[in-house]
Amino acid sequence: MAFVGLFEVFLPLVCFLLLYCLRDKYHGPPKSFPLVGMMPQFLSNIPRLHDWFTDTLEICHCTFLFKGFAKTNVLVTCDPSNIHYIMSSNFNNFPKGPGFKQIFDILGDGIFNVDMDLWRKQRIAAQGFMRHQLFYRFLSRTTGAKVEEGLIPLLDHVAKQGLVVNLEDVFQRFAFDATCILVTGYDPKCLSVEFPDVPFSKAMDDAAEVMFYRHITPQSFIKLQRWMNMGEEKKYRKAWEVLDHIMVQYICQKRKDLNQGMISETVDGGVDLLTSYILEEKSCDVKFLRDTILNMMLAGRDTTSSALTWFIWLVSRHPIVENKIIEELQSIIPAEETKKRRLFNAKEVKNLVYLHGALCEALRLYPPVPFQHKEPLKPDTLPSGHPIHPTTKIVFSLYSMGRMKSVWGEDCFEFKPERWITEKGGIKHEPSYKFMSFNAGPRTCLGKDVAFLQMKAVASAIIYNYRIHVLGETPVVPTVSIILRTKDGLMTKISPRWD
Repeated sequence: MAFVGLFEVFLPLVCFLLLYCLRDKYHGPPKSFPLVGMMPQFLSNIPRLHDWFTDTLEICHCTFLFKGFAKTNVLVTCDPSNIHYIMSSNFNNFPKGPGFKQIFDILGDGIFNVDMDLWRKQRIAAQGFMRHQLFYRFLSRTTGAKVEEGLIPLLDHVAKQGLVVNLEDVFQRFAFDATCILVTGYDPKCLSVEFPDVPFSKAMDDAAEVMFYRHITPQSFIKLQRWMNMGEEKKYRKAWEVLDHIMVQYICQKRKDLNQGMISETVDGGVDLLTSYILEEKSCDVKFLRDTILNMMLAGRDTTSSALTWFIWLVSRHPIVENKIIEELQSIIPAEETKKRRLFNAKEVKNLVYLHGALCEALRLYPPVPFQHKEPLKPDTLPSGHPIHPTTKIVFSLYSMGRMKSVWGEDCFEFKPERWITEKGGIKHEPSYKFMSFNAGPRTCLGKDVAFLQMKAVASAIIYNYRIHVLGETPVVPTVSIILRTKDGLMTKISPRWD
């Protein structure tokens, strides 16, 4: 009863402060109130949270201390000097920490969820497999096949029928199939004109939704939901069960295929990662393989599909950019083959400068992972002058970094692929602590080359062969999630470019 009485007093106070903030015309840094800190302004801005952080970080010169309930402190930053210090210069003092693993516990002891020696061991193994020529050969072959046999037939069907299609859903299906093939060797055939339901993909979506929910929910309430098996934690538990069941099936089937010699016939065309782990890491148990599969599935599917969604949307709004990409693609093929339907292989698009710059520009403005967090082991002071302690959580806003005038110039909100091209016409490389879409320092993404190969294959096929008409009835805005998706999808109509 005491708890109920306290809640009845506390709730009106929060509501009063929330209404006060909504009426307030103050445009400085967020105000901190007794007991609730900056939570009223935070809660009132949740629908536009990424932009609210951007506005606040611009006012606060790229770094500010967010104060939450019960003296909870979170240092929010998009200062490149701070990020370089945390991710590279003093890397060992800034692990992801127990808080990260608690939120993302479904990832187990996979590479994205662990620190120190366990992380180093897994990174060395994954790096060896992903940089092997056999894996690259497998990547090129399977990506090309998925574009030609999955994506193009679906787009042709949609165009012929005059249907409205959610391209974000199409890209998620493509990325899910492509990633599943690369990681497990099996094609779930999620990308087809029937748009089938795929339990594995649905479970991943549900888990990702709850993992974001955990970021903004008191730990005590999460524990209560978990104990009572209700609400978001009930959804999370069901998703976990589905993922475990399917992944164990993949692992058992792969071991059976290997024992029967069914994989050896495809080795010349490259091998998937699960095969590589089972063959090379003899001591792998089911849990290790399960954690490894899930980490790579989550990373490969969601990031690539998010990047493609925002890229196509941006290009559809900038016809000059679209024309330059088409001209660049035409420049690498014989004149008699121009203005005809055509697909481009990995070698053809690998070194295209303008296409690469346009993809980087989309990633700058709409990074697939919009924020990251760290926890210091020891007290320290960041280059910006902000002191931090082990009780302080640190959040990087990658979305905001791409919109800082102090980082990218006065034109930072503009979509300009040219900013990625040198005066001599080559690709301009920006430091990873300034362009952090593929992480930075020792934790730089191992799948960067995989992502670019897949994105270029899809982007070239769509832009060269189709006209994309994004419907204007529903605004295309980012939703608040651990992955930067659109709020209501990318609803489009598609027509052939070449009759």
